[in-house]
Amino acid sequence: MELRRKLEILADAAKYDASCASSGTEKRDSRQGGIGSTEGMGICHAYAPDGRCISLLKVLLTNACVFDCAYCINRATSNVARARFTVRELVELTLHFYRRNYIEGLFLSSGIIRSPDYTMEQIVEVARLLREEHGFKGYIHLKTIPDAAPELLARAGMYADRLSINIELPQDGSLKSLAPEKDAPGIRRAMARMRLRIEEAKEAKRTERRAAAPRFAPAGQSTQMIVGADAADDRAVLGTSVNLYAGYGLRRVYYSGYSPIPDASSLLPPAAPPLVREHRLYQADWLLRFYGFGLEEIMAGGEGGMLDLGIDPKLAWALKHRDRFPVDVNRAPKEMLLRVPGLGAKTVNRLLSARRHRSLRSDDLARLKLPLAKLLPFLVTADHRPRGGLLDRADLRTLVAPQTGFAAQARPRQLALL
Repeated sequence: MELRRKLEILADAAKYDASCASSGTEKRDSRQGGIGSTEGMGICHAYAPDGRCISLLKVLLTNACVFDCAYCINRATSNVARARFTVRELVELTLHFYRRNYIEGLFLSSGIIRSPDYTMEQIVEVARLLREEHGFKGYIHLKTIPDAAPELLARAGMYADRLSINIELPQDGSLKSLAPEKDAPGIRRAMARMRLRIEEAKEAKRTERRAAAPRFAPAGQSTQMIVGADAADDRAVLGTSVNLYAGYGLRRVYYSGYSPIPDASSLLPPAAPPLVREHRLYQADWLLRFYGFGLEEIMAGGEGGMLDLGIDPKLAWALKHRDRFPVDVNRAPKEMLLRVPGLGAKTVNRLLSARRHRSLRSDDLARLKLPLAKLLPFLVTADHRPRGGLLDRADLRTLVAPQTGFAAQARPRQLALL
């Protein structure tokens, strides 16, 4: 099979993996020789949480797989075209795209061929050749295989900026039913080993000479959950995320809406979940990690264990807790400002800095291009106080959150590199 056709198949097969943002790695000095960079803004198809487009070659080593996970398009019994790169082909392809300024790095995953150990050896060898033989200093994210030998995962961390192991589904029972060859406790054990090595490497950098400290996945580890393939509600999904962040020090949990596949198992739903559900989970995830919200607070804005799809979870919480508002932008503590709908974490820091010098007015918020229609019912400024009874109005939700048709928007597509 010609290389172009392999790329068509294996780049398309990789589109179901959402976990390829490239933030959080260390800077490498390209003046010391080598090629590639971890800096700059990309032009391809990987999107960071802040909206930046990161240029990664996102591809599978192969879409052949000995496992038969019911939700996977590349499962053993799936009737799809199969392809496989050799290690050298993938190395040369990565270098070729970099030299043509198509990419800044590589996101590499794979189906399981022969055995987990054999597959992991191939993945690691791609990264090793890029780093050691070609001096590649760009970003590398490797999707690791939890059943592989611990020493192989340790080698992967020497070359990769980020490692990830997919938790796959939010509930262990679902994984046992839909992917019986995968072991949920084994996945967590592999995550725990990676966390230990990442922390050891960080500690070594603090206590030893930086150049002599061992390198291990400086951008940390992440994981991905498929949403909508089982009966897990949003409370279960986010509860699993809370435990993963606390127990394994993950940098990110990615949420990927289930996509119906041909000849699907009867255990799977016939339709995909609304795309906006995935978006709301990401918003809730942000509130958990950066805004001081607890899981139960976030879920209080929804019904029946599900987030409200019509409005973002911070606004849903505010509408349920109108007695906590309005908040004085010139006096309120940071913790309360972070709970005002329409105020982001960076904006709150800017407001806290600015109010040390003078009282903030509505015009100051307008200059920051903040959504005043959403903000002002919940906020007091030096020249504004919400008119009496506004926060008690039954139609306040409609006033601050007009329908935008977000749920009807299409999922961003991966750009072709051909």
